[in-house]
Amino acid sequence: MTPEELSLAISACLKDAVAAGEIGLSASAVPDEVRVERPKNREHGDWATNIALQLSKQAGTNPREFATVLSTRLKTIDGVSAVDIAGPGFLNITVDAGAAGALAKAIVEAGPEYGRNSALAGHVVNMEFVSANPTGPLHIGHTRWAALGDAIARVLRASGAEVTAEYYINDAGTQMNTFAQSVYNRLHGLPVPDGGYPGQYIADLGHDVLTAHPDIRELTEVAAIPVIRAAAYEAQMKDIQATLADFGVEFDVFFSEQELHDAGAIESAVARLREQGHVFDDGGAVWLRTTDFGDDKDRVMIRANGEPTYFAADAAYYLSKKDRGFTEKIYLLGADHHGYIHRLKAIAAAAGDDPEVNIEVLIGQLVSVNGAKLSKRAGNIIELKDLIDWLGKDAVRYSLARFPADSPLTLDPDLLKKHSNENPVFYVQYAHARTRGAARNAVAAGVDRSVFEASLLDHATENELLSYLGSYPSIVAKAAELREPHRVARHLEVIAGAYHRWYDACRIAPMGDEPVTDVNRTRLWLNDATSQVLANGLHLLGVSAPERM
Repeated sequence: MTPEELSLAISACLKDAVAAGEIGLSASAVPDEVRVERPKNREHGDWATNIALQLSKQAGTNPREFATVLSTRLKTIDGVSAVDIAGPGFLNITVDAGAAGALAKAIVEAGPEYGRNSALAGHVVNMEFVSANPTGPLHIGHTRWAALGDAIARVLRASGAEVTAEYYINDAGTQMNTFAQSVYNRLHGLPVPDGGYPGQYIADLGHDVLTAHPDIRELTEVAAIPVIRAAAYEAQMKDIQATLADFGVEFDVFFSEQELHDAGAIESAVARLREQGHVFDDGGAVWLRTTDFGDDKDRVMIRANGEPTYFAADAAYYLSKKDRGFTEKIYLLGADHHGYIHRLKAIAAAAGDDPEVNIEVLIGQLVSVNGAKLSKRAGNIIELKDLIDWLGKDAVRYSLARFPADSPLTLDPDLLKKHSNENPVFYVQYAHARTRGAARNAVAAGVDRSVFEASLLDHATENELLSYLGSYPSIVAKAAELREPHRVARHLEVIAGAYHRWYDACRIAPMGDEPVTDVNRTRLWLNDATSQVLANGLHLLGVSAPERM
């Protein structure tokens, strides 16, 4: 019995009790699915629900009376061996061995779909992350959001949300002019301009510009700068996209800030927000009255000289997301962007949205890597591509995904290179590789999955392993709800530990000349179910599930 099946069964019992007049609720008040969780103490049963506490007040009764009525019906469900009422009205449910073991077959048959759920069905989400300036290579400051942002997008999709991963290209403004000037100066053997970009990568971009425009040095500076700006920008974006691809991160949309300006979106945004009554003029400038929505001060949109501010572009970009049909906009920003939270929420409110529903701003803390070296190309940064070459995509991605975004993090390269249980990514990947090796050995010994007898999975380690496999879908749903993919990583480590204990206690293949039995065949199902869950979870983190290690 899967947690989802039990959840639906509890809901059906509730509806029957309401229809019979045993519980004073309207039929519409009964949820289609009832949340079930693992009790903290496994001696209290296999699953627990607090539905009686949630609905008893509405039903006009106390939680224990509500739970008593519901428990009577729950005991009649096939596969439920016991139902106990604990505390103020918690229901602890124990399933029989056959019902528990049946989960192994259900997981194998579900395959990659196991763990996917509908908790966020109907949510249409735009998630913006990384969004590094296209003036240089991706560096360690972008690494955490690349890994976490992609993992969050994956768990949201696995929970039924429709997600568009978006990269906002800051390709407008003075930094792009400085970028072009830096490449121009390098092409002509001139010093780096004030505030310009140093590093070998600027020379490399100059070479790319020369390849695309062999006569660029013959142009005047005024004529050359726009050409260099466009060509160097294109080459740098290709480098960024290639690095992201090497890191296993995919974006659905690369959105250009410059296109906002070119399309008149800034002026349109000011006009729309003025119609809403939130724009005012003062001192020759155009302002948005963000203090009406909790910001610490009003924000300038158009300076007195007629130039739009970055804030105006932020407003136009938010309205673009709204116009494209995204009811929820998630922004993933770095540790130095705390001040953006109120102003972005103020934009949402001024646009007529609910800032508590339609926009979410996640702030990530800094990450560092002991012993990391500055980039030879960029000179003053630690490049993401160097981290990938040094530590490997899987080690970096898993390590970043297994901690909450708001916790400062220092990675230990010596640990990440260890092939031991101390290294979390090795621990989980090795567990998956071990499941595949066990399956190969079992098949070589003549074991197949032609028979499945759920009741044969009755060893204590099998019950433990099945319980953690059964919890996986609810872990994924919770990770999506809270935007915390580290919950998936930590649960995979728990599954890996339970698998190793089971593997040491229960043989899958027979020993020596012993005959193949239905126990062996049924255990192969459990082995393969574990393999599937580990693979599914690693995929959500953007990490590979190796066949051999």
